[in-house]
Amino acid sequence: MFYALATRKIRSSLVSFTHVLADIETLNARAREGCYHMTAISYHAWPYVADRYVLMAAGSSVGDGYGPMLVSTLPLAPSEIRGKRIAVPGRLTTSWLVLKLFEPDFQELVVPFDQVLTVLREREADLALLIHEAQLTYAGGGFHRVLDLGAWWKQRYQLPLPLGAVALLRSLPAEIRAECCRLLRESIRYAFDNHEEALNYAMQFARDMDARTAEKFIGMYVNDYTLDVGDSGTRAAQKLFDLGWEAGLIPQRVGLEFVR
Repeated sequence: MFYALATRKIRSSLVSFTHVLADIETLNARAREGCYHMTAISYHAWPYVADRYVLMAAGSSVGDGYGPMLVSTLPLAPSEIRGKRIAVPGRLTTSWLVLKLFEPDFQELVVPFDQVLTVLREREADLALLIHEAQLTYAGGGFHRVLDLGAWWKQRYQLPLPLGAVALLRSLPAEIRAECCRLLRESIRYAFDNHEEALNYAMQFARDMDARTAEKFIGMYVNDYTLDVGDSGTRAAQKLFDLGWEAGLIPQRVGLEFVR
C-alpha cells in the first residue's frame, strides 16, 4: 500500500512522509496519544480515538469470508474454546473484538502478534489468535485450525470483516487531509499497476516468507476494499462498532465516517 509513497514514486508539494515501522497494537496505543498525523490503526481501536482521528476511505484491510484465525496444538471444536487460555495479539486489535463477540468467556494472554504461536507451542496457552501471515503457514508448524473468525462473521452477518484502516488527525487542515487521501489512493493504485515491483519491495518486511506465500497473503488483504472501503465495508464496520458497544466491549456508540 505504501510502496509508492515510501520510495517517492508519488510526490506532493504539500506534504512529505517519514515512515515508522511498528506492529499494529503499538500503533493503536500511539494513536491514543495522537502521536502521528497519519497512522495505520485497527478498526476496533478507532472508537477510542474518534475524537482525535478520522478514518480514510482508502487503505483498509478487509477480509471477505476469511480473517483472523484461532489455532491449537490439538483438534478442538469452536464450542470448546470457552474458558480456555488464548494468546492474543492485543486488546485493541479487531481480532480481539470479534473473538469476544464470538465467545466472551476465555482467559487472554496478550503477547506480540509474532509470538502467539511460540506461546502456544510452549503450552503457555491453549489456543493462539493469528492476525498475520501465520494464517497461511500455521499448518506447517503442526497446528490445527479451530475457527476462522472472518468466515464466521460472513456466515453470521453476510458482511466482509474490516480489520485495519488508515486514520488522519482531525486537526490537520482540510486541504492537507484531502491531499493525504489522494496520495494514499494513488499509492495503492500504483501497487496494483506495478504488482511485481511493489511485491519485491514488500518482501523486505516479510518474516521468513517465500514470495508465493507473501503474494497470496497480500492478495487477501490488499484488494478492491483497499482502494475504497465502499458500501458493504462501511456497513460492516458500523455493525462491528454497534455490536461491540452493545456487548460492553466498546466504551461509546460511534457513527462511522470516512474522508475521501
